[in-house]
Amino acid sequence: MLEDKSKSLHNFMPINTIIVDDEKPARDELAFLLKGFPEVNVIGQGKNGVEAVALIKEHSPDLVFLDVQMPGLDGFGVLKKLVERKMKVPHVVFATAFDHYAVQAFDVNAVDYVLKPFDKARIAKAITRARKALDTQTTAADRLEQLVNQLGASRFGTQPVKLLVNSQQKLLLVDSESVIFATIAAGSILVHARDLEGTSNYRTLEEMHAALDSDAFWRPHRSFLVNIHNIKEVVPWFKASYMLKMNDKKQTEIPVSRAQTKRLRELFKL
Repeated sequence: MLEDKSKSLHNFMPINTIIVDDEKPARDELAFLLKGFPEVNVIGQGKNGVEAVALIKEHSPDLVFLDVQMPGLDGFGVLKKLVERKMKVPHVVFATAFDHYAVQAFDVNAVDYVLKPFDKARIAKAITRARKALDTQTTAADRLEQLVNQLGASRFGTQPVKLLVNSQQKLLLVDSESVIFATIAAGSILVHARDLEGTSNYRTLEEMHAALDSDAFWRPHRSFLVNIHNIKEVVPWFKASYMLKMNDKKQTEIPVSRAQTKRLRELFKL
């Protein structure tokens, strides 16, 4: 019987874990609680966001318990840095003393969040979720995509697709219908929505277009993806070409390529 139990313990692949929190008592408490989980192997601890990025780069952990509120680079900022640097994003459990952060944390992360003071049963649940996520071996991009799709698909039918946008050190979820246009600049996709601007985790406009409602979005030019419901004006341009004036604060003008002029005429019965 004992032998069977030890065998089943050995079947656990260790979950290499890093703890990041700017308060030592919180790190100590979490490390102590995690000792109660034989599969969890704490391989490093950090006290701020910069150390978190360095530790993740050095150790490629499976799991990171990451404090949301830290001076300088906060927990959301750490994720943004990893995405920007195209580093492998580990599974993340956000730790926070504030419940309103928890909602946002859950928006950007497919594993879990835990509220302080830590509760052993809640940590156990987070580890179970992490184990499940690790067993499915999805990539970070897939996880974010899955999460966004889950949040986008309502129990009561299809809701607008949601996009993940990095804006001012936060990862925010934006309804696709509030997106005015997206453009590619310096290798990043910039998203202009009604209330915010930021960068997307999609690598190409093609990928983003495929994920969005194709009826509402159109590529008038290879560098732009526009929401046709947010076109304010079609402006005739020289040599039978057109510009689109968008519904953003700056009333951005977007060129329509020759190849797309026919589609424009179809859309607006020109």
